[in-house]
Order: sequence, then structure tokens, then C-alpha cells
Amino acid sequence: MANRIKVLIVDDSAIVRKIFTEELAKYPDIEVVGSAPDPFVARDKIVNLNPHVITLDIEMPRMDGLTFLRKLMKYHPVPTVVVSSLTKEGSSLTLEALEIGAVDVIAKPGGSYSVGDMSAQLVEKIRAAARARFIVPHQRNVGSAAAAVEAPQALSQTTNKIIAIGASTGGTEAIKAVLTKLPHNSPGVVIVQHMPANFTAAFAERLNNLCRINVREARDNDTVVPGTALLAPGNYHMLLRRSGARYYVEVKTGPMVHHQRPAVDVLFKSVAKYAGANAVGVILTGMGADGAEGLKEMKNMGAATIAQDEKSCVVFGMPKEAIKLGAADRVVPLDNIAAEILRMV
Repeated sequence: MANRIKVLIVDDSAIVRKIFTEELAKYPDIEVVGSAPDPFVARDKIVNLNPHVITLDIEMPRMDGLTFLRKLMKYHPVPTVVVSSLTKEGSSLTLEALEIGAVDVIAKPGGSYSVGDMSAQLVEKIRAAARARFIVPHQRNVGSAAAAVEAPQALSQTTNKIIAIGASTGGTEAIKAVLTKLPHNSPGVVIVQHMPANFTAAFAERLNNLCRINVREARDNDTVVPGTALLAPGNYHMLLRRSGARYYVEVKTGPMVHHQRPAVDVLFKSVAKYAGANAVGVILTGMGADGAEGLKEMKNMGAATIAQDEKSCVVFGMPKEAIKLGAADRVVPLDNIAAEILRMV
């Protein structure tokens, strides 16, 4: 097939290289053109094979993956899916890789997913990476003091408001761009970012260090309060619930939805049911259709809804599907989404 996605696998583990090669061979739209045990071999193969996507282990001998990724993004950018261990150090390195320019992340085989689940997610991430739009990291706008100065006046009547955000490919940087512009007294935020287990805690911690609001990984029965954002933990669905005037989250396992757990649709549909017109729904960059139906349900129940525009998306998949369903009140560039949220609440 002339249009197959050419993939180069860069990993010091022969087992991982074998598993990835065998699993990807099952898909007719993907061709593994080669593999490399370290960045030095990878460098030559990238030049000779011209892959559309590479998978990159970030913990390797001779040259670590982050150093290689920085060089790659500077001199020969290739859409990259990072392969990382589930350790705390691995999670931290992965977030740094996403900031440098990696498109997405997948856990090493043997983590919380079966080989079948891993295979489906790997293929989805490679397809998304092949379509990804490169956004130079240093050009990303991560917030301004001016936005925070005006916000407290705008938020004087925000009791019981809920902000629900869903994202996938490219979403870690997009979520950061939105949350860093929210003021300390922002309405409570609930977030689903497609991300493997163990990475979400490190992502929440990093956001918490950058934002005026508190950000943390959600626990079952956590109350959703102003000035706090709760991030769904990897490999668990998160739903909004209400008891009297109290909003709280339910964190639970269950079947994957759109091949994802957590799934944006699961969160958005629960927000539609329990928050209704008190909510603002935001769907950001990502591959596939997760969140589109949920955002439509939110709109039908009176919520204000926002979709990220095509130009600012890394992958214009999820927002596109939401727009096609008529689920978005507004289609907004990433840099303006926080201000639009504050206007809507």
C-alpha cells in the first residue's frame, strides 16, 4: 500500500522491538520499516528510511531519549510516540518529552494493559502522530498575568459552576495552556486526558506547580470545589456526581469506551446529567471521536460548549467530530479558550 504509515521503532529492549513489530504487522495501513537499539543507530536509519513516525524509548544507554528527542526536534523533526516505563522517574521524563515536542506516550508492554489493549492503543497513537501538526514548543502561549487580573470580577457569580475538559493527542500542552490562565477562584474543573496509568499523577503534579488553581489526580469521592482541578487517573473512568449542593467525582473501572479508559464521553455524559446548565464543556485536540457525543449531551442539557479550532490543534479529530454533531457553541483558538470559559461562566 502506497499510503502506509512508515514506522521506526527505537528501543534498547529486543523484546519490546519484537512485540511492537509483530503487533504493528497486523495492521495493513502501517509498515515497520526498521528498528534501532539506540539513538546513534536510529539517527542513520531516520535519514535512510525517512519514517513518518518513530516510537522512542526515553530510557536508553549511550544517549538518553530526551537528549535525542531535543536534537531530533531541532534538526530533523519526526512525529514521535514516547515509550516509557511506569516508574515515577519514567513519568517525569515522559512529561518533559511531551513538552519538547513528542506527540503522545504509551506505557511499555507489561504495564496495566493486556497486549491486545496495548496494540490497539499503540496503533491509534501512531495514526494520530502521522496526522499531527507540529507546534513549536517555545511558541506555545502558557498564560499571561493579564488574564488573571481581570478574572476575579468576572467570577463573582460562579457558585456551583463546573468546567469539564477532555483531550487526547497533544492534550497535555493544550490543557496546560488553558489551566495556567485560570484564576485562583476558578470554578471547579474536571479533566480527562487520554494517558496511561501512573503518568496522570505526575502530569497533575506538574500542572499544580504551574497553575494558580490546585491540580491533582482525582480520588474516588473527591469533592469538586472552586479553585481546584481534578484529573482522571489513568486506566480509570471518572464521572461527576451530585449530592445536594455538593459535586463530587466517582472514580471506577469498567469497559473501555472509544478504546480509552478514562474516556471523555463517560465524564461529559455524567456532567450533562448532574450539572446541566451549570457546566461549561471544552473539547481539545485529539484523535478519534471520544467526547463528541458527551459534549452534545451537555449542550442539550443547557451547558455552554467549546471546541478547539483546527489551526491550533495537534490533531483535529475529537473537536472536528464534536463540531460535526453540532455540539460546540463556539470554536475557539487554544490561546483564547480560557478567556472564553471565563466569559461563559
